[in-house]
Amino acid sequence: MGKKEGISRRQFLKIAGVGAAGMGAVRLAMGVAQAGQMDVDNPKVWIETVIKDFIDYSPENTLKNKANDRAFETPLVGFSGGDDPLWEAYKEHVGPFHLTPQEIFALTFWNWGVRPEELTVISWILPQTAQTKADNRTKDFYPSERWARARIMGEEVNVKLRKHVVASLKAKGIQSVAPAISPQFSIRISPKYLFASTWSERHAAYASGLGTFGLCDGLITPVGKAMRTGSVVARIRISPTPRPYKDHREYCILCGDCVSRCPAEAVTEEGHDKLKCAKHLFPVTSNYVIRHFGFKGYGCGMCQTGVSCESKIPS
Repeated sequence: MGKKEGISRRQFLKIAGVGAAGMGAVRLAMGVAQAGQMDVDNPKVWIETVIKDFIDYSPENTLKNKANDRAFETPLVGFSGGDDPLWEAYKEHVGPFHLTPQEIFALTFWNWGVRPEELTVISWILPQTAQTKADNRTKDFYPSERWARARIMGEEVNVKLRKHVVASLKAKGIQSVAPAISPQFSIRISPKYLFASTWSERHAAYASGLGTFGLCDGLITPVGKAMRTGSVVARIRISPTPRPYKDHREYCILCGDCVSRCPAEAVTEEGHDKLKCAKHLFPVTSNYVIRHFGFKGYGCGMCQTGVSCESKIPS
C-alpha cells in the first residue's frame, strides 16, 4: 500500500465545502475552546484572547456589504481597577450621574457588598479598517458608505462582542456586565458637556491606558482616532494597564486638522460643539445615508480621517 499523507486543516475545510465565513466560525470555535482551556489564573491573557479571537475570526465581524468586508481590525485591550480614583473623578468631570464600576455592578446584580477593588474594567479599541479610513478620507461633507456601515453595522459587532465577553466570563463563573447595553445605561445632560451618558466608553478606555482625548473629543489611541470602543465590568482582579500619560489631552498636538475637516464647523480651537455636531448628523447625514446607501444610519467621521491622528499617536 502507498504511504498515507495527512491533510492540513485548511485542505480539510475546503474538501468539506466550508466557505470563508465557515472557516472563520471554525477558527473562532477552536479559539474559544482553547481559551476555555486556558488557566484562569492568568485571566489577562485569557480575556485578551477571547476579545481578539472574536474580531479576528468571527463571521460576525462584518460591514454586511456585498463584499462582506470586515468591520474592524485586531483590537487593543486594556484594564483598569474598579477602585481607580478616576471613576469618582468622572462624577465631577462628566456629571454625578456617571456610574462607577461598583455602582453598575451593584445595580446589575443587587450586590451592594461588592468592593471596588474586587472589580476590573475590561476595555477595548476596535480599529477601523484601512479601506474604511481610505474611503472616508476622500469625503468632506457626507460619510462614505463603509464609514456609515462601520457606525451602524460596526456597532452591532461591538454589541455582539460585549455579549460574547460577558458570556465567556459567565462560563468561567465570573459575574460581569457590559454597561453600555445594560438597563442602567441612559443618555443624560451634562452641565459642562451637554450630551453625556451614565457610562462613557471613551472614559473607560482612557482609564484603561488606551488613549487620550483630542480637540474634537475623539479618543487618540496607539492605532489612532478612527476606531470604536467598548467595555465590560467584571468581578475579577486583573493588574491595571499602565497609563503612559498624565493629561487627558496629552496625545493631541493641536494641529487643527479636525477643525478644518469638520463640515459643521463644530470643532474650533475652543473644543467640540456637540449641538452643531448633532445637527449635522441628524437629519443631514441620516437622510443622506438612507437615500444613497439604502439603510437607516448616519455618520460623519471627518474629524477621525484625513487627520494626523487618524491611525497613530501624532508627533
